[in-house]
Amino acid sequence: MFVLVTGASGFIGNAVLSRLNSDRGLRLRGAVRCHVQDMPRGVEPVMIGDLSPDTDWSGAVIGVDAVVHAAARVHVMREEASDSLAEFRRVNVAGTLNLARQAAEAGARRFVFISSIKVNGEDTLPGRPFTADDVPLPVDAYGISKHEAEIGLRQVALETGLEVVILRPPLVYGPKVKANFMRLLGLINSGVPLPFTSIRNSRSMIYLGNFVDAIVQCISHPAAAGQTFLVSDGQDVSTPDLIKKIAWAIGKSPRLLPCPLSVLKTIGKIAGKGSEVERLIGSLEIDSSWIRERLDWKPPFTLDDGISGTVSWYLAR
Repeated sequence: MFVLVTGASGFIGNAVLSRLNSDRGLRLRGAVRCHVQDMPRGVEPVMIGDLSPDTDWSGAVIGVDAVVHAAARVHVMREEASDSLAEFRRVNVAGTLNLARQAAEAGARRFVFISSIKVNGEDTLPGRPFTADDVPLPVDAYGISKHEAEIGLRQVALETGLEVVILRPPLVYGPKVKANFMRLLGLINSGVPLPFTSIRNSRSMIYLGNFVDAIVQCISHPAAAGQTFLVSDGQDVSTPDLIKKIAWAIGKSPRLLPCPLSVLKTIGKIAGKGSEVERLIGSLEIDSSWIRERLDWKPPFTLDDGISGTVSWYLAR
């Protein structure tokens, strides 16, 4: 089998290629924007420029059997586009559908799309986890663009016969993680007291090793064709308990202080970090039973395994 992975130098794409590279029966091609960075040995690199409706994928999709599409426009810390939603649509919707159509025309049989749990929404009520059957309720521009890409991919599948598989992960953590999880690691390691004792939430996450394992299953499993899967570690955790697990893995005592949730929300709004605070205090639970039943998939790593692996990488950087 010949597999193309887009976003090959990114957090998820690079990990997928590293995992697939251990299978000598596979040919691998990694698509990057402009230059090769940290490409696993044995992977054929191809530079495609920016992901857009006009990207020429002919040199990347020729001969491939399956595509894992991990490249995307993700959350932008300092948004420069005058119309954020239009830019997300240009890259994540039109750019994705352009790739899918060219892959189908070149003879690819399967297209694994890395979507987001944000297609479902931003938070869940107690005892009501998100499922793949829920009516999508994306809120931000990123979530909306992923939802629209899913709709477009299903249409491409109907028109071409391309087998589309959609994966919606929550927060993915692991070695080389960035953004909020990386900042949390730094705060805990610094010993700064965190005012999160009063939080009583429950959040699903997925360790990079577990997510990659699910992606690999979806590349070739016959029962994955045409399916949408929500994936997680299967062990939900509260924010205070997550901090404790990270601190213990680092070898430090967790430093947590009580603080009313109303005060945390007010501080977040004043600091312009309202959405980040909501994620810290709110719940987001995922029911990942469908992929477990359909593909007989089980995460190979526990939550504690994932925290340990991430902290080991962090301390060794």
